[in-house]
Amino acid sequence: MNTDIDNEDSLYPIAVLLDELRADDVNFRLNAIKRLSTIALALGVQRTRDELVPFLDESIDDEDEVLLALAEELGNFVEYVGGKDHAHIILGPLENLAAVEETLVREKAVESLTKIAIVLSQQQIEEYYIPLIKRLGSGDWFTSRTSACGLYAAAYQTATPSSQDELRSMFKQLCQDDTPMVRRAAAANLGKFAKKIPKEQVVLDIIPLFSKLAQDEQDSVRLLTVEDLVAIAEILTKEESKTYLLQTLRSMVSDKSWRVRYMIAENFVKIAKAVGEEVTRDDLVLAFVHLLKDNEAEVRTAASGQVPGFAQNIDKQTILSHILPCVKDLVTDTSQHVRASLATQISGLAPILGKEATTEHLLPLFLQLLKDEFPDVRLNIISKLEQVNEVIGIELLSQNLLPAIVELAEDKQWRVRLAIIEYIPLLASQLGVAFFDEKLGNLCMSWLGDNVYSIREAATVNLKKLTEVFGVEWAKTTIIPKVLAMGNHPNYLYRMTTIFAITTMAPAVTPEVIRDCILPTVNNLVSDPIPNIRFNVAKSYEVLIPVLKQSQETVVLLDAQVKPALDKLREDSDADVKYFAEKALLAGYQ
Repeated sequence: MNTDIDNEDSLYPIAVLLDELRADDVNFRLNAIKRLSTIALALGVQRTRDELVPFLDESIDDEDEVLLALAEELGNFVEYVGGKDHAHIILGPLENLAAVEETLVREKAVESLTKIAIVLSQQQIEEYYIPLIKRLGSGDWFTSRTSACGLYAAAYQTATPSSQDELRSMFKQLCQDDTPMVRRAAAANLGKFAKKIPKEQVVLDIIPLFSKLAQDEQDSVRLLTVEDLVAIAEILTKEESKTYLLQTLRSMVSDKSWRVRYMIAENFVKIAKAVGEEVTRDDLVLAFVHLLKDNEAEVRTAASGQVPGFAQNIDKQTILSHILPCVKDLVTDTSQHVRASLATQISGLAPILGKEATTEHLLPLFLQLLKDEFPDVRLNIISKLEQVNEVIGIELLSQNLLPAIVELAEDKQWRVRLAIIEYIPLLASQLGVAFFDEKLGNLCMSWLGDNVYSIREAATVNLKKLTEVFGVEWAKTTIIPKVLAMGNHPNYLYRMTTIFAITTMAPAVTPEVIRDCILPTVNNLVSDPIPNIRFNVAKSYEVLIPVLKQSQETVVLLDAQVKPALDKLREDSDADVKYFAEKALLAGYQ
C-alpha cells in the first residue's frame, strides 16, 4: 500500500506539525511526538524523509520528557521512511539524542539505534552506522562516548572484516577512557560485544580488556564486570575459563568494595554454571562460604538467595559439611533482610538433600524461621513449605511444624494469616479429613470472623476449596451449618460473611444442598435491615440460580421462592439493591 499523499493540501502539512511541536505547552508537544506515526502516514514516505526527519533532526532542544518519547518513537519508524532501504535516514536525529545530557534519553536513543542497526545492510552499516559510532565515540563530551559503547554489538557481525578490526580497536579505546562514566558504559556492554565476536578474538582482544576493567580503580566499573565474566565464560570451554578467568574471579570474591562482592553473590549460580564443575568444586565452594559469612548484610542477603541454586552444582556431602553450617548461622543472622532472603530459598535445599537429611537438618531451621520476629521471614517460609512436603511427606511435616502453623494462623500480621489460609487446602488434601477436622476445622471457621476483610474473603474461598477436597457431604455436615448459623448473628458483618461464604461455595455444592440448607437462609436475609446485605443477597441469587437449574427437582424453586424474593428486592428503597436485583433477574430469567 502506497502511503504517499501527493496533494500539497495534505491532512498534516508540515506547517501544522511545526506549530504542534513548537507549542509552549510541553504536554501538547509530547502528544504530537506520540502521534508521529500517524503524521508520517499522512505525509507519506517521501515527505517524511524529506521534511519530517530533517525537522526532527533539528528539534533536539526540548524537555527531556519530549526527547525521551521521540527517541522511543524513532526506534519504530523504519516503515514510515520507506522500509529497510531508507532506514539509515533515521540515524541522524537518534545520533543527536544519543549525545544529550539526560541519561534516560541517551539510553532510549541507543536502544532505538540498535533496533535499526539490525535491519541495515552491510553497505548501510559501513556508510552510515560505523561513522556514527566513530563520531559519538570521539565526542568531546563523555555523554556521547558512553552512548557509543552500546552500539558496537549490533553492528559487528554485519560489518566487513576490516571494519570489525576497527570496531574492536575503537571499543578498546573506550575501555581505557579517562572518564569513569565511559569505562562504566564500556564494562556494561563488554559481555554483549563479546558474544558477537569469534572465540579467538575474544581471547586476544576482549579478555585483556575485561581483566583491566575488573581491576579498575572505580568500584562502579568493577562491579559491572561480574556479568561480563559470566558472558565470557559461556563462550569459552571450562578449561579455558579456568585458564583465563579464574584469577580475576578470585580477586572479585575478595574485592575491597562490598558492592563488587554483592554483584558476585547475586550472580554466583550463573558463575558456577559457566565455569564448570571442576572450578566450582576446587575454588567456588570456599568462595561461597566467604560470601555467606561476609561482614556486609547486603552481601549475605544476596548470597542467601543463591543457596539452593549453588547447592545443585555440588555434591551432598559438600553441602552438609560446608554450606549447611553457614545456613544455620544465617537463620539467626542479625539482619532481618538476610533471614527473609534465606527463608524464601531454604526450602529449595530439601529436594537436593533428600528426606533423611531434610528431617534431621532442615526441619529445626524451618521451625526457627516460623517463629522469627520479623513477619516477612515467617511469610516467606510458609509460602515455600510445599517443596518440603514433597520430600518428607505431610505426616512428618505436620508433626514437626503444625503447632507453629496453628500459632501463625492467629498472627498479628494479616499477611501471615493470609499466607496460612492459602496453604490450608494443600495441607488438608494430604492430612485427610479426620486429622483436618480435629486440628484445623475450627481454625478455618474462626477466620470468617476476622477483623480484616481480605482474611474473611480468603476464608470463604478456602471453604470452597475444602469442599472440593473433602466432598459435598462433608461440607453439608461440617461447615455449612456453622456458616449458616452466622446468618442470625446480631453483628451485620457476620451476616455479610454468611452471604459471601455461601455465594462462594455454591458452585462447589449440589442443587439439593442449596435447596435444603442454603436457600432458606438466603430467603430470610431478603428482609435484612442493612442495605449492603440485601444487595449482596441479590448478587447471591444470581450465583444460585444456575446451580438450581441443574436439577429438575430444584428448578421449580426458581418460580416458587427465588423470583418472588428478587421481585421484592427490585422494589427496595435502596438504589443498589434494586440494581443488583434487576441484574439477577435479567441473568436468571432471560
